[in-house]
Amino acid sequence: MKNKDKKNKDAKDKDLKEKDLKEKDINNKDIKIEDKIKPVEEKQSYQELWDKYVRLGAEFDNYKKRSFKEKIDFMKFANEGLIVELLSILDNFERGIKSVETKKDYDLLHQGVDMISKQLHSLLETKGLSRIKAVGQKFDPHQHEAVEVVDGDDEGTVIEELQSGYLLSGRIIRPAKVKVAKVKQTNEEDNENKDE
Repeated sequence: MKNKDKKNKDAKDKDLKEKDLKEKDINNKDIKIEDKIKPVEEKQSYQELWDKYVRLGAEFDNYKKRSFKEKIDFMKFANEGLIVELLSILDNFERGIKSVETKKDYDLLHQGVDMISKQLHSLLETKGLSRIKAVGQKFDPHQHEAVEVVDGDDEGTVIEELQSGYLLSGRIIRPAKVKVAKVKQTNEEDNENKDE
């Protein structure tokens, strides 16, 4: 009986070992299947991310092209409103020229040109243009361009404006071309400078 019990026990142990091995194999197969599924899922998610990246790059390129085109169009037509307003001033010039050709009245021409000049300055002032003050001001190299230095009483003062300078919304777009005063040296100062 002992042998029978021992055989039964050995058989049961063998069955248990086989069962454990089968369960381990099944679990290992599950792990192996999961290990195989993960790379496939990773490949799919990588492919999805790559597709999103490529689409995003293409969208960004399209955005850059579109914004560049819009910028060029804006630059082409940005001055359209100003040009339309300047056309009325141009019309006034043409009317004045025709009027002078028929009447030969140069005083009338002078008045007409003066009125048109005032109209043009008024329009440009509404657009943010202002004239740089020069005559009687201290020379400022940021606002004035010294074309000539002449003898004068107050050194460093602008005594004559040769060409007007302008600011557009506070930014210098053209400095004024000016003559600047320099104190004339007396004969005594000249002699002292020669002696040195």
